[in-house]
Amino acid sequence: MITYDAIVIGSGITGGWAAKELTEKGLETLVIERGRNVEHRKDYVTEHKPSWEFPLRNARLAVGTQGAEQYPIQARTGQFHESVKHFFIKDHRNPYVEDKPFTWIQGDQVGGKSLIWGRQVYRWSDLDFEANLRDGHGVDWPIRYADVAPWYSYVERFIGVSGEKLGLPQLPDGEFQPPMEMNAGEKFVKAGLERAFPDRRLTIGRVAILTQALNGRLPCHYCGPCERGCSTGSYFSSQASTLPAARATGRLTIVPDSVVHSLIYDAAKHRITGVRVVDTTTKQTREYAGRLVFLCASTLGTARVLLNSKSPSFPNGLANSSGVLGHYLMDHHFRVGASGAIEGLLDHYYQGNRPNGIYVPRFRNLGDDASRRGDYVRGFGYQGGASRQGWARGGGEPGFGVELKRKLHDPGRWSMGMTGFGECLPREDNYAALSDQTDEFGIPVLRIHCTWGDNELAMRKDMAASAAEMLEAAGVKDVRTYDANREDGLGAEPGLGIHEMGTARMGRDPKTSVLNAYNQAHDVPNLFVTDGACMASSSCVNPSITYMALTARACDYAVAESKRGNL
Repeated sequence: MITYDAIVIGSGITGGWAAKELTEKGLETLVIERGRNVEHRKDYVTEHKPSWEFPLRNARLAVGTQGAEQYPIQARTGQFHESVKHFFIKDHRNPYVEDKPFTWIQGDQVGGKSLIWGRQVYRWSDLDFEANLRDGHGVDWPIRYADVAPWYSYVERFIGVSGEKLGLPQLPDGEFQPPMEMNAGEKFVKAGLERAFPDRRLTIGRVAILTQALNGRLPCHYCGPCERGCSTGSYFSSQASTLPAARATGRLTIVPDSVVHSLIYDAAKHRITGVRVVDTTTKQTREYAGRLVFLCASTLGTARVLLNSKSPSFPNGLANSSGVLGHYLMDHHFRVGASGAIEGLLDHYYQGNRPNGIYVPRFRNLGDDASRRGDYVRGFGYQGGASRQGWARGGGEPGFGVELKRKLHDPGRWSMGMTGFGECLPREDNYAALSDQTDEFGIPVLRIHCTWGDNELAMRKDMAASAAEMLEAAGVKDVRTYDANREDGLGAEPGLGIHEMGTARMGRDPKTSVLNAYNQAHDVPNLFVTDGACMASSSCVNPSITYMALTARACDYAVAESKRGNL
C-alpha cells in the first residue's frame, strides 16, 4: 500500500487549496472526493445551452415540481435550476434527519460547491475575531486579523478578486483588481443613501471574478451563466485554479466516487494512519495510508466523518475529548430586506449579465455609541442590486397585439432590492449528531438540530426596517419590506444561506474546542480541519475567503511542523 505524505478529504474550495499548497511544498498528496469527476471545460455540459433547448426552459426547479423529484432538499434553494441540477447532490445519496428544518445544500463532484458558489469574498476584521470575547457568546478565537491578513493577501493574489477599496475598519480592504461598474440605478441609490447616512457605504460586491487576465485565466466578459461552469476560468473554482496548480507539480492523485467512512486512528502513535472509504459505485471498502490528513469535507461532512471515527480512545468521535464536536452549528440568516421602484433613468441601461451585485457593509454594533443597538448583538450587511424589467414582464401585464409588442420593445422601469445577511450566534444547542439511520453505504447519517434564536429574530426586524429606511431616503418609491421566515420554520431556515459553519471549532482551550490556532486538532497532531467546521463564530460576511486563507496558513504550518518531526 502507498503511504501518501498527505491525504485531503474533499476537493471543493478548501480541499482544492490544501491540494495546491501541500503539493507545491513537496508532499505527495491524495485527494479523496465523494462525487464524480468533473473536468474543467469538458464537463460544463450546459454552459452556453440556450434556455429554449431545455425541456422546462431552464426553470427554477422548486420542491415537488417536475425535474426536482430526486432533489427534495436541494430544490429549496433559489439557485437550483434545470441547467445546474447535475452539480447538486441527489438527496437519496446524502440523507439526514431534520429535527428542525435545515436545508443542507451539497455539490456532488470534484470541485464541490466551488462550481456553483456566489463568489462573494469579504475579509473578516477584528470586530469579528474579537466578537466572542467581547460579548461572551462562544469561545474566544485563538487568532486575530493580523494573523490572517497576509494569508488573505496571498489567496486574493492567486484567485483574483475585483472590488473597491473603502478604508473601513469593519471590512478590511484587500488585493483588488479593478471593480466592476455599478449600473445607473445602483449609482442613484448609492448617492442618495450616502447623502442621508454619511456613516454608511454602498459599493460594488467584492467578488472572485477577474476583471483582468491572471495566470492564463481570462477576464469576465459578462456572458452570464457562471454557475454552469466557466470555461474561461474567469471565476474562481477548484477546476480553474487550485487543482491545475496542484496537478502541475506532478504530486497530485485524485480519487473520485469515494465517500469517506472514517479516519483510522493509532492509539499507540496518537496519530491518524489512514482513511477508510467506500467506493460509491461498487460499495466496496478500501483504505489509504497517509502521514497527514486535511479534512475539507464541508462543515457537516467533516463533522460526520469525525463523529463516525470512533475508537476506544475517542468513543464519542475522533478528536472529541472536549465534547463540543458537532455543536455550535451556525449559518447566516437572510431572505429578509426591502425593494422598491426607481423613477426615471429611462435613458440608461446596462450591458451584459454582470455576475455581481452591490454590497452595504455592516453599520450596527461597531463598538461606538452611535451604532449600538440594545435589542441584539453583532450585525449584518446587505447584498442586492438594481435592474430594469425585461420583455418577460409582458406575461403579467394587461394588453395584447401590436400595442403590447410596442410597449415591450423598450425595457420597463427600474427597481432596486436589498437582502440582509445577518450573523448567527454560536449556541451549543445548535448541533449535528449521528442518528441510528444509515445511508446506502452503511454510514450513519446526521441528525441536525438548528434554529434561529431570539438574537437572530430581533436582528431580522432591523434588517427589514433599515433596508426600507435607506431605500426611501435614497429616493426609491413604493418600498416594501419582506421576511421569508415562516411559522413552520421554513422559508428562511438555517442552511439556506449555504454558509454553514461550526461543529469543530477553533479555540484556545482543548477542553472547550476541537482545533488550535493553526486548525490542528488538539487531540491528534496530524489532523487539520480547515473548512467551515473550524469556525468559532460566523461574522455576517460570506466566509469562503476566510476558509481559503486559513487553509493556506494551516498548510504552511503543517509542512513546517512535519519537517521538524512534530507530526
